[in-house]
Amino acid sequence: MENLVAALQWRGLVHDIMPGTEEQLLKEMTTTYIGFDPTSDSLHIGSLVPIILLVHLEKFGHKPIALVGGATGMIGDPSGKSDERNLLDEATLNHNVAGIKRVLSRFLDFNSTAKNAPILVNNYDWMKTFTFIDFAREVGKRITVNYMMAKDSVKKRLEGEGEGMSFTEFTYQLIQGYDFYHLHKHYNCVLQMGGSDQWGNITTGTELVRRMNTNTNEVAKAYAMTCPLITKADGSKFGKSESGNIWLDADKTSVYQFYQFWLNTTDVDAEKYIKIFTFLEEDTINTLIETHKTEPHLRLLQRKLADEVTVFVHSEAELEKAIKASAILFGNATSEDLKALDTATFLAVFDGVPQAEMPRSVIENGIDIVAVLNEKTGFLKSNGEARRALSENSIAVNKEKVTETFVLTAKDLINNEFVLLQRGKKNYFVIRIV
Repeated sequence: MENLVAALQWRGLVHDIMPGTEEQLLKEMTTTYIGFDPTSDSLHIGSLVPIILLVHLEKFGHKPIALVGGATGMIGDPSGKSDERNLLDEATLNHNVAGIKRVLSRFLDFNSTAKNAPILVNNYDWMKTFTFIDFAREVGKRITVNYMMAKDSVKKRLEGEGEGMSFTEFTYQLIQGYDFYHLHKHYNCVLQMGGSDQWGNITTGTELVRRMNTNTNEVAKAYAMTCPLITKADGSKFGKSESGNIWLDADKTSVYQFYQFWLNTTDVDAEKYIKIFTFLEEDTINTLIETHKTEPHLRLLQRKLADEVTVFVHSEAELEKAIKASAILFGNATSEDLKALDTATFLAVFDGVPQAEMPRSVIENGIDIVAVLNEKTGFLKSNGEARRALSENSIAVNKEKVTETFVLTAKDLINNEFVLLQRGKKNYFVIRIV
């Protein structure tokens, strides 16, 4: 087997690793799992790292298991949290589980017939019939309270200023640990991976695997490896924009906004992210980094990063749309380019641009551009200012320069709904026809 651990270390994707893990991965095809708790019906780019880890596992010949936490999601992981999570109702949880399965299926082929084909499981399937008494006897008996309280995720909550930790959240590490035992027993899974905040939960799982497998002469094999939690160079939280999380679903974060997030990363972050979030070879990445350093103004590193991640998460076709959408704001786009945008992309591109509504009846017979610029929208302060701007040839409608004789009609609408006004290069205004 090729050395997966060395490859992940070069990419900055190894934080903690249990002794023997690298040797196990070098020795044979190793079944490995990563869990995803259904706190939402989609995943954001913070979850892209564990997804990429699963893809790397498969590429290196190992067998990945993606676990959706239908059971653990009912409790909520206390790791990294200062307060108790709100419990989700069953309908919301089922909806979220279905959404996460759908997202994961875009990156891993769970219908593959390959020997190391990925597997998708839901821990609710084996926890739903587990009675509390059986769990307390079979699982709770194996791990001491002292051991559980020594975990950072527990200590931080107990030593904090909040209300402490409920018994519900205290049991989380045991349930996650039992997942590892179940997958070990039924799928011969011997490695669990996750974010560095999961180290305590994961190592509890390795202990449970060993302590619950006492019927053989050999100690059961169970290993752990975590990746660092991704941060920005300035210390701010990774994965968020001004409008919130960057999601992997286009209906939550448009492909244009997704593309722009990666395009706008700093040089320092881009150099780190291109190793973590792409599958480019080491030589290719090193060459890109060196080239970028000689011509940083061209932002070659950011462009390649944005291209690669957008194709991986969405598609080549969606990347092309995002590039064209970017050209509308920052390049020499035409009226036809503008009219080719769908409504969602149009609104994403011009998010934050001032808007005004205008009744559809106003444009049915046409309306002169001076009235549009001033009294109907307030884009310009007076008819006089509108006429001066038009005489200076600084007004464009849908990216095409117009004169004072221009009349706006229904044929000028983008998606039968919008008109884009522009004064100069950067002063935009959107009219929405209602």
